[in-house]
Amino acid sequence: MLKTALRNVLAHKARLLLTVLAVTLGVAFVSGTLVFADSSTAAHRAAVSKDYADIAVTVTPKDPPPGTAPADGSAGDEHATVLDDELARKLAGLPGVAAVRPSADGLATLNAADGAPLRTGRIWAHRAGAYVPGADGKDARHPLAEGRAPRDGGEIAVDSGTAAAGRFRIGDEITLATDGPVMTKRLVGIVTTRDTRVTAGGTLALFDKATAQQLFASPGRYTSIDLSAAPGADAAELSRRVAALLPAGRAEATTGTAQAAQQSVLVDTLTRGDEKLSLVFAGVALFIGSFLIVNTFTMLVARRTREIALLRAIGATRRQVVRSLLWEAVLLGLAASALGFLLGLGIASVLPRILSTTGEPLPRGPLVIGPLPVVAALAVGVGVTVLAAWLPSRKAARIAPVEAMRTAEQPPTAAASRVRGAAGALLLASGVGLLLSLAGAKDASEENLRSAMFGCALLVVAVIVLAPLLAVPVLRSSGRLTGRLGITGHLAHRNALRDPRRTAATASALMVSTALVAGLSVIGHSTGQALDRQAAAGLSADYVISTHTSSVGIDPAAVQRVSATPGVRTATAVCDSTLFIGGGVRRISGIDPVAAPSVMKLDFVSGSLKDLGPGRIALSRTLAHENGVRAGDRIGARIGGPGQDLTPYTVVGVYEDNPTALDALGARTEVQEKALTPGSVQRVLVRADGDTDGDTGGGSGGGKGDGVKDRLRAATGNNPLLQVQDRQELVRQAAGSLTTLLTLTYGLLAIGGVIAALGIMNTLAMSVSDRTREIGVLRAIGMDRTGIRRMIRLESLTVAAFGTLLGLASGLFGAWTVGALTNGALKDYSLALPWGTLLLVCLISLVTGVVAAALPARHASALSPLEAVAEL
Repeated sequence: MLKTALRNVLAHKARLLLTVLAVTLGVAFVSGTLVFADSSTAAHRAAVSKDYADIAVTVTPKDPPPGTAPADGSAGDEHATVLDDELARKLAGLPGVAAVRPSADGLATLNAADGAPLRTGRIWAHRAGAYVPGADGKDARHPLAEGRAPRDGGEIAVDSGTAAAGRFRIGDEITLATDGPVMTKRLVGIVTTRDTRVTAGGTLALFDKATAQQLFASPGRYTSIDLSAAPGADAAELSRRVAALLPAGRAEATTGTAQAAQQSVLVDTLTRGDEKLSLVFAGVALFIGSFLIVNTFTMLVARRTREIALLRAIGATRRQVVRSLLWEAVLLGLAASALGFLLGLGIASVLPRILSTTGEPLPRGPLVIGPLPVVAALAVGVGVTVLAAWLPSRKAARIAPVEAMRTAEQPPTAAASRVRGAAGALLLASGVGLLLSLAGAKDASEENLRSAMFGCALLVVAVIVLAPLLAVPVLRSSGRLTGRLGITGHLAHRNALRDPRRTAATASALMVSTALVAGLSVIGHSTGQALDRQAAAGLSADYVISTHTSSVGIDPAAVQRVSATPGVRTATAVCDSTLFIGGGVRRISGIDPVAAPSVMKLDFVSGSLKDLGPGRIALSRTLAHENGVRAGDRIGARIGGPGQDLTPYTVVGVYEDNPTALDALGARTEVQEKALTPGSVQRVLVRADGDTDGDTGGGSGGGKGDGVKDRLRAATGNNPLLQVQDRQELVRQAAGSLTTLLTLTYGLLAIGGVIAALGIMNTLAMSVSDRTREIGVLRAIGMDRTGIRRMIRLESLTVAAFGTLLGLASGLFGAWTVGALTNGALKDYSLALPWGTLLLVCLISLVTGVVAAALPARHASALSPLEAVAEL
């Protein structure tokens, strides 16, 4: 039977090629993603191991307990530590220490050459420190690639990746900021680095030692001290000696091995999401491709009924028939696995380049091919193919030899149709019932979202099971349209109705991809509109100046310059801080109650802002409802850092939820005084002069608004830690979280379209082969080649339209129910249909059907009438 299976595969290799391609796509995504993940992890670990290869122990300061002051009297300096030159000399004298390298490190954000902040997406990776030359005058950790090392406070060096991203050249003036005002430094050197935080998408800025100490520690002190071990010294023992020398409770020692492990885990965690999108594509490709495999084997079995009957007649058992067909599937899966794995290596090699186009490059390294990708490729390729062929093989084994000798196709029995209808109805009722029950919940909890996904899966499976039964009434209705196209349209309609099971199976791949894309498009569009409405809700200001990170405040001098900027009518500073209230942690905005109404749209349910002051706050409707308070009530709360005691506050008003005002409003003077960073300001809300600005919508559309925006940037000193956004930019920023969803949607559309085209092409090719004599008769009675091609194309278009219709219905219903859950977490959410996207999906699906019919139609029209009629 193995020889028979091999012979059959070789005999039908052209027809099985498209099936192999479908499986190959799924295997390629799975194996490529796994190889990419292993290679990326290995690159991270290799880079980290190089970073800490020469470090045996690192000494870092520890924060003193609250309420205590250091013995050296440095409590007044937030950067002061016990790590100084004296401690470095003591550490250098310990047995087993080969070298000591003190460092003053921190964070610094740079502006690119065009003035825009550089790589603001990863503030944590904006590394900065001192260039520390050794005895040879070079810093071994930061080898110079160009220029020289910085020598004074007006000079800086950056790594080569930062120089390329910012388009910096030696001699350029670079603006940057650490935790305050903007500084300008001249670029004198470009270095290389192995720091994975930098190579994974960060930046590196190096100063001379005195400047780095002043910025990140204090004069004569450091943020860390690295120790290299002498040959033969034990790192663990050296760590214990270092710990014994350090002031108790003021500093700690960590081995280089432990640091490398921690850094590797950090970077892996932050970049792990890059591989998930490819795995989603792989799952969808395999799911959709399984329909193509099932359909192919079903048609092959139908074509080979006589062959199977002969095998049964000469003594082959049912098990042998099943094994023969499964062996064909195994051979097919092995071929697809091999091709898919090779294609996956190509995907793994280009993924880092694709993912690095966002400006956050990934570490590079050789491809690492472990056992898991190989096993996964075989399991996926062979497993999916064998499972898809199992049902057709069992059906083939049940065919009686005498029955199989008949030439006519055997329609499904009434009992089989009833079983299919009952099973489909049960699945449909279960899926719809589950989704409807969740639609009334309006609670976007993780459990409900998982249940919604399961309900959508049941719905799709139910439609697939019922598709052969739905095909008859739907195709009969569409026959009125195709019938108007003449005899070719009528024949195309009859051919599609000839075998509803085959038509439904062919359309299922397109149906699944259309359902996924339509559903995700509706959810994404509706969510985007809700975010658009929320982004600038409650905001009457034209511009918002804010920080990229909550740990940095806006310089008060910058606020004064913004207020004095030409074209600015009102500029109000807002201090955002933490509010501990009702056993929870919320956010409070410190505002000027007189100026706030001119930049905020506040709709008070009760009370007003006029009584806002020390000891008095206003609450959002949600927060007031959660704590059961109204205007005039008193409630315990605390502004700022954690503590034990709550202060009684009077609630002066309750306002409608407002993202601009956050959860509560307080007097700015009080909030600033009690904030974690006293006196800090996190936002400046700016109302432009209408006579000057012309279009208060801001500069996105050009015109005078651009001038005001440029002047506001200049007023902030072009600080890279600050961003100046108009209302349209706030909307675009809020919608930025949908980028991954849109990428997923279009990717699924592409994958589904390709596999669906392969399926339709495969089905039509087999159908044309089955109808050779029929096509010959049509040619013999006068139908020309153009009519034959038109008939095949219309048949393909009919199948594509059927799949598209089912997919749209399933996707829109699923999006409606899942969207109801979203409404519980995202206020202002309402179902909004993206008509343009849905129309595009329909057009692509129909075009897929037309394109897929090109080769089969050409082959059919090329048949010779006499040879076709003569063929048995």
